[in-house]
Amino acid sequence: MHEMGVAQQLVQIALDSIPVDIKNPKVEKVNLKIGKLAAVVESSLTFCFEIITKDTALEKAVLNIDFIPVTVHCKSCGRKREVEEPVFQCPFCENGEIELLAGREIEIISIELAD
Repeated sequence: MHEMGVAQQLVQIALDSIPVDIKNPKVEKVNLKIGKLAAVVESSLTFCFEIITKDTALEKAVLNIDFIPVTVHCKSCGRKREVEEPVFQCPFCENGEIELLAGREIEIISIELAD
Protein backbone atom coordinates (compact mmCIF):
# COMPACT_ATOMS: atom_id res chain seq x y z
CA MET A 1 0.00 0.00 0.00
CA HIS A 2 1.87 3.07 -1.22
CA GLU A 3 -0.74 5.39 0.32
CA MET A 4 1.15 5.24 3.64
CA GLY A 5 4.27 6.66 1.99
CA VAL A 6 2.20 9.30 0.19
CA ALA A 7 0.48 10.25 3.45
CA GLN A 8 3.82 10.51 5.27
CA GLN A 9 5.18 12.86 2.61
CA LEU A 10 2.01 14.99 2.59
CA VAL A 11 2.06 15.32 6.37
CA GLN A 12 5.72 16.30 6.42
CA ILE A 13 5.24 18.93 3.70
CA ALA A 14 2.13 20.30 5.43
CA LEU A 15 3.81 20.52 8.83
CA ASP A 16 6.88 22.17 7.32
CA SER A 17 4.70 24.80 5.63
CA ILE A 18 3.04 26.04 8.83
CA PRO A 19 4.60 29.40 9.79
CA VAL A 20 6.75 29.08 12.91
CA ASP A 21 5.28 32.23 14.49
CA ILE A 22 1.83 30.60 14.88
CA LYS A 23 1.36 29.24 18.38
CA ASN A 24 -0.46 25.89 18.65
CA PRO A 25 -1.56 25.77 15.01
CA LYS A 26 -4.50 23.60 14.03
CA VAL A 27 -5.01 22.65 10.41
CA GLU A 28 -8.64 22.32 9.33
CA LYS A 29 -8.18 21.22 5.73
CA VAL A 30 -5.49 20.05 3.33
CA ASN A 31 -6.49 20.61 -0.29
CA LEU A 32 -4.91 18.19 -2.77
CA LYS A 33 -4.75 17.52 -6.49
CA ILE A 34 -4.15 13.88 -7.33
CA GLY A 35 -3.91 12.56 -10.86
CA LYS A 36 -5.79 9.42 -11.75
CA LEU A 37 -2.55 7.74 -12.87
CA ALA A 38 -1.06 8.25 -9.41
CA ALA A 39 -3.06 5.15 -8.41
CA VAL A 40 -4.05 6.56 -5.03
CA VAL A 41 -7.05 4.99 -3.31
CA GLU A 42 -8.87 7.80 -1.51
CA SER A 43 -10.11 5.73 1.43
CA SER A 44 -6.65 4.22 2.01
CA LEU A 45 -4.96 7.63 1.85
CA THR A 46 -7.49 9.11 4.27
CA PHE A 47 -7.03 6.19 6.68
CA CYS A 48 -3.23 6.49 6.60
CA PHE A 49 -3.44 10.28 6.98
CA GLU A 50 -5.60 9.91 10.09
CA ILE A 51 -3.13 7.48 11.68
CA ILE A 52 -0.06 9.59 10.95
CA THR A 53 -1.55 12.91 12.07
CA LYS A 54 -2.49 11.78 15.57
CA ASP A 55 -1.10 14.24 18.15
CA THR A 56 0.01 16.75 15.48
CA ALA A 57 -1.32 20.09 14.20
CA LEU A 58 -3.05 18.08 11.46
CA GLU A 59 -4.92 15.71 13.79
CA LYS A 60 -8.43 16.95 12.93
CA ALA A 61 -7.62 18.03 9.37
CA VAL A 62 -9.77 16.89 6.48
CA LEU A 63 -8.25 15.84 3.17
CA ASN A 64 -10.05 17.56 0.31
CA ILE A 65 -9.01 15.66 -2.82
CA ASP A 66 -9.58 16.86 -6.37
CA PHE A 67 -8.85 13.98 -8.74
CA ILE A 68 -7.30 15.19 -11.99
CA PRO A 69 -8.13 13.37 -15.24
CA VAL A 70 -5.44 12.04 -17.53
CA THR A 71 -4.80 14.57 -20.29
CA VAL A 72 -2.62 13.93 -23.34
CA HIS A 73 -1.33 16.11 -26.16
CA CYS A 74 -0.54 14.99 -29.70
CA LYS A 75 2.79 16.46 -30.77
CA SER A 76 1.84 16.03 -34.42
CA CYS A 77 -1.60 17.68 -34.72
CA GLY A 78 -1.50 19.66 -31.45
CA ARG A 79 -4.82 18.42 -30.08
CA LYS A 80 -5.35 17.79 -26.37
CA ARG A 81 -7.86 15.43 -24.82
CA GLU A 82 -8.77 13.60 -21.65
CA VAL A 83 -8.44 9.84 -21.78
CA GLU A 84 -9.83 6.96 -19.76
CA GLU A 85 -7.83 4.14 -21.35
CA PRO A 86 -4.20 3.69 -22.43
CA VAL A 87 -3.44 5.77 -25.52
CA PHE A 88 -0.73 4.86 -27.99
CA GLN A 89 -1.80 7.02 -30.92
CA CYS A 90 -3.85 10.13 -31.55
CA PRO A 91 -7.48 9.31 -32.50
CA PHE A 92 -7.55 12.40 -34.76
CA CYS A 93 -4.36 12.12 -36.85
CA GLU A 94 -3.34 8.54 -35.83
CA ASN A 95 0.20 9.68 -35.00
CA GLY A 96 2.00 7.98 -32.12
CA GLU A 97 3.69 11.05 -30.65
CA ILE A 98 1.56 11.39 -27.52
CA GLU A 99 2.70 13.47 -24.54
CA LEU A 100 1.23 13.12 -21.05
CA LEU A 101 0.17 16.56 -19.74
CA ALA A 102 -1.69 15.68 -16.54
CA GLY A 103 -2.74 12.71 -14.48
CA ARG A 104 0.31 11.67 -12.45
CA GLU A 105 0.52 14.57 -10.00
CA ILE A 106 0.16 14.53 -6.24
CA GLU A 107 0.15 18.13 -5.05
CA ILE A 108 -0.82 20.06 -1.95
CA ILE A 109 -2.71 23.07 -3.30
CA SER A 110 -3.38 24.77 0.02
CA ILE A 111 -3.60 24.26 3.75
CA GLU A 112 -6.35 25.92 5.78
CA LEU A 113 -5.63 26.79 9.40
CA ALA A 114 -8.29 27.17 12.10
CA ASP A 115 -8.91 30.68 13.42
